[in-house]
Amino acid sequence: MTFRLGVDVGGTFTDLLLLDEGTGAFWRHKTPSTPHDSSEGILNGVVAVCESAGIVPDDIRTFLHGTTVATNAVLEGKGARVGLVVTEGYRHVMQIARSFVPGGLAGWIVWPKPQPLAALEDTFEIKGRMTAQGIEYRPIDDDDIRSALSKLKAQGVEALTVSLMNAYLNGAHEQRVAELAAETMPGVPVSLSHQVLPEMQEYERTLTTVANAAVRPIVGHYVRNLRERLRASGMAGKLSLLRSDGGLMTSEKSEEHPVSLLMSGPAGGVTGAIWVGRNSGIKNILTLDVGGTSTDVALIENLEARRTRTTEVGHLAVRASALDVKTVGAGGGSIAYVPELTGALRVGPQSAGAVPGPVAYGKGGTLPTVTDANVVLGYLPEALLGGSFKLDRDGSIRAVQTIADALGIDLYAAARGIIDIVNENMFGALRMISVQQGYDPRDFALMGFGGAGPLHVNAVARLMGSWPAVSPVSPGVLCALGDATTRMRTETARSFSTLASRTDVKDLTAILGEMESQLRRELENDGVPSSDITTVFEIDVRYSGQAFEVPLEVTLSELAVTGIAALTERFDQEHNRLFTFNMDSEHEIVNLRAVALGKPLDLPAAQLPRGDGNPSAAKVRDHEVWMDGAMRPAVIYDRAQLRHGDKIVGPAIVTEMDSTTLIETGCIATVDAVGNILINLA
Repeated sequence: MTFRLGVDVGGTFTDLLLLDEGTGAFWRHKTPSTPHDSSEGILNGVVAVCESAGIVPDDIRTFLHGTTVATNAVLEGKGARVGLVVTEGYRHVMQIARSFVPGGLAGWIVWPKPQPLAALEDTFEIKGRMTAQGIEYRPIDDDDIRSALSKLKAQGVEALTVSLMNAYLNGAHEQRVAELAAETMPGVPVSLSHQVLPEMQEYERTLTTVANAAVRPIVGHYVRNLRERLRASGMAGKLSLLRSDGGLMTSEKSEEHPVSLLMSGPAGGVTGAIWVGRNSGIKNILTLDVGGTSTDVALIENLEARRTRTTEVGHLAVRASALDVKTVGAGGGSIAYVPELTGALRVGPQSAGAVPGPVAYGKGGTLPTVTDANVVLGYLPEALLGGSFKLDRDGSIRAVQTIADALGIDLYAAARGIIDIVNENMFGALRMISVQQGYDPRDFALMGFGGAGPLHVNAVARLMGSWPAVSPVSPGVLCALGDATTRMRTETARSFSTLASRTDVKDLTAILGEMESQLRRELENDGVPSSDITTVFEIDVRYSGQAFEVPLEVTLSELAVTGIAALTERFDQEHNRLFTFNMDSEHEIVNLRAVALGKPLDLPAAQLPRGDGNPSAAKVRDHEVWMDGAMRPAVIYDRAQLRHGDKIVGPAIVTEMDSTTLIETGCIATVDAVGNILINLA
């Protein structure tokens, strides 16, 4: 027997899902996260889930992990001190940046410009220059380079970035700087722009490479520490990390290219939702991943997640492929408060996190949270994690009462107000990835997962008009399932920057063919058999003079047959869908991109026995919930006892080890063949 273990580290809980690749059987476990050292919580979970399955860590062949280490380093400003080497005359590239200010007109007055990840005093110019054709125009000077590197070493930089003009066409000068850095600054990791992002636009290329350098020491330390601790526990299997774009990369490669991990955490939920959709016949999905600290949302169309060429974390926006995930500070641990200045109820983005957590957890928390409001309203029964985690309902009532007193309203009205506000925050995030992208949310199902997603998915589906509201099997560990069922992925890009009218399709296919060969070699070196590798291609197109591009997926055979004209016609259609207009300008082909993928895990979902539609065998007990302005009778069901075809009339609660599903009044839920709960208006 061979096993795969998916691990997702959240702000409150660390989720683990162990899969038997032969039978499809799985075991799940949730353990409190350990923010001071995430690997500690992971090891606790590995021991527990292995005991549950009756195996030892050495039986785990593949360990797949989604992590927020790189994300948190950026958000908390804890990245390494980065030294930057640039071409003579470009020392202020990070300070000039792009002339974009968020917000309205007042932004020009009140917006504090964020500090660049590489400070001006740590930026040094060197002689030498490549032309726009990649030909050496002025040679570099080794003594000049050594002088700059010596100064950076004296200033105590912890990582080095080299980003020279036009290096994306010819990286020879950057490579020489790296060789001299190995002599002058041994042990300092070096990131070269022509390796991290071989594309035009010097600011984006520099920023992305600097971001890679900033998180590289932290991610490298984390990955090496985790690998060593897993090896010490007896696990000799392969360790891979989830990329921002939903694919996998080896742990060794993640140490060199950590900028690809900036959205690693949320990507697991999206890949897990695709697996659920494929097994349940749902092709269009809006995801609602509600954790303890935040909510992540994404859009899946025809079982393909939308991807974006820009990864955004806080104020940082780097050029790296990522799933198009939006995040808001709305989770089970989001703190409710009433500011004295306005006297209006606010929820989040501050969170009680894992420590001390909501008051209901009994770990010392004192501030009212979304979880406490759910407990007060009866939406969360008194025990979680299969009864092993008891909730302090009296503590939750005392905490939420402080909000009721501040607002001068009833306890239950205050609790429901907290829930309504956090639902509206989730609704706003979902509109960003649907309506604002030209999609009608009524054409999509809404899938709620994470520890708190199924609690809110019914209410948010009402706001969105997205039916059915779906609570998948094991929603609390779906991110870990996504980690466990995804596949290896790598990509490369090249700038082309030629008008479509001057482009020969043979030139395009020849370059894409070279890129495909390069990527296949990379995956083969990572242990992926050649027969398991597939390749897809993207071409970035824009109207000449535009400052942004639209990526279009193509195949080499399609390109050879239909030519450039079909490509530009597709671009016009996509541009009109996104922005509701087209232009008369010429088309320009900007960048070429190739993506190589390993073989996906062919793991069918387990089928449930057929029931008679009556869920009474799964009934745990009668219950009461506060809904629609009054206390109403409800029923609590045990999800493990539900059968295919069972129908549950709201209000009702379905409990399981890792999550709780709420079915509201006026709604009815049906259990499908693989155990998903599909909620629709009655």
